[in-house]
Amino acid sequence: MGEQFKNITLDNLDSEHLCCAIADKKHQCGVTTKKSWMKDRIDEGHIFRKLDAKGKVFIEYAPLETAWVPVNGDNFLYIYCLWVSGSFKGKGYAKELLEYCIADAKEQGKSGICVLSSKKKKPFLMEKGFMKKYGFVVADNIEEYELLSLSFDGTKPAFPDSLRQRKIENNILTIYYGMQCPYIPNCIEQVRNYCENNDIPLELIAIDSLEKAKSLPCIFNNWAVFYNGKFETVHLLNEGYLKKLLGV
Repeated sequence: MGEQFKNITLDNLDSEHLCCAIADKKHQCGVTTKKSWMKDRIDEGHIFRKLDAKGKVFIEYAPLETAWVPVNGDNFLYIYCLWVSGSFKGKGYAKELLEYCIADAKEQGKSGICVLSSKKKKPFLMEKGFMKKYGFVVADNIEEYELLSLSFDGTKPAFPDSLRQRKIENNILTIYYGMQCPYIPNCIEQVRNYCENNDIPLELIAIDSLEKAKSLPCIFNNWAVFYNGKFETVHLLNEGYLKKLLGV
């Protein structure tokens, strides 16, 4: 199956689709934004590997040192996303993609691989049961969120202590967001419109540098939500989920 996959490079980035938002017109702005973000990441070792087909089948990972997440560790790869959907499920594609990442990590002499997950399955996070089959174990956790790790040398990554408080001084709805995911611009638009139309105070904080990402006060893959000063979720918010969060 290996010949059916391809990596996004600087040479093909503009012409290749990013399969996570392949068919939805409302997310095309997000695709453009993500491609712009990726242009500066590829030379850092950022990998986006996908099935050469019109479908959502891909893995995306980067060296932990340059991954836009608040995770500490030396010489690890960090997996942002591994996604196989629809009719492509059950064909071994997720296995092939993860095994590619593992082989790549070993070839680069990495200490291991890590990924954000949770005790119970959550949208937008890696499924723990699948990763356990390949030797991933819990390296660290903050309440329901878990940092899974496959270590080759016994070392392990960890969440910074600054994440454990899960609080900020601001009590209004506060969202930290990056541009690594093409769904985010539309989510921001829905949240902003709903809050403006219903007089709900909102603060949007763009994570637009590696330094900001590494110094965040919360669990983060590309999105994080606080309400009443308390960390709530890394679940991307559309209008419906926002109403649920606000209890309206």
